[in-house]
Amino acid sequence: MPVVSAAVCPHPPLLVPEIASGAAPELDDLRAKCLSAVEHLSVADRLLVLGSGTAATSYDGSAGGSFGAYGAPGVRLGTGAAVLPLSLAMGGWLIEQTKAAGLPRSYVAVPTDARPARCLELGREIAAGTDRIGLLVMGDGSARRSEHSPVHLHPRAEIFDTTVARALDRADSAVLAALDPDLAADLHAAGRAPWQILAGVLETGLSGDLTYHAAPYGIGYFVASFT
Repeated sequence: MPVVSAAVCPHPPLLVPEIASGAAPELDDLRAKCLSAVEHLSVADRLLVLGSGTAATSYDGSAGGSFGAYGAPGVRLGTGAAVLPLSLAMGGWLIEQTKAAGLPRSYVAVPTDARPARCLELGREIAAGTDRIGLLVMGDGSARRSEHSPVHLHPRAEIFDTTVARALDRADSAVLAALDPDLAADLHAAGRAPWQILAGVLETGLSGDLTYHAAPYGIGYFVASFT
């Protein structure tokens, strides 16, 4: 089984203390859970970071990421041009805070409207490789969890996120694979496609452990580890 460890984390830029500023302590628990999950990936020989983007694109480990648009121009990632979408830039930032930082890595962006069948196929391709991979899957849940959400409250948002949380905890590939892309789009759940790639990987028999599920800003955030 080439994927020896996997982790799911959200990608709010507020996880970066320089961006959160005075609000940074509010996310201390989430940040700590993310870093702990990513730390477990250090048992692998190389890392693969998955996240949503506008197009299907692969990047090598030198690809850059910038947080200037979020008020922290001094926080940068990689040695190349700042081409990484937010989900992958946040994944790279988390890795850089742990002992997994020394491992070679690559990034893959998956379109938010990618078909579930294609996502599952990609996951199975990753699982069929020969390298010992640590897989970091970046994705937020519904952005419609409360009246204070980025998008107004949706009655199905909490049910959707609870379904995802249980599936991650149980490493239930069937439930993740069955997530409705239209509903996920309506709920602004950016993690749907990356989670369905993970579903293809989980068919190999990894076990899950959900360590965080909350919606502190009206957006569903999950942290989970798989071994």
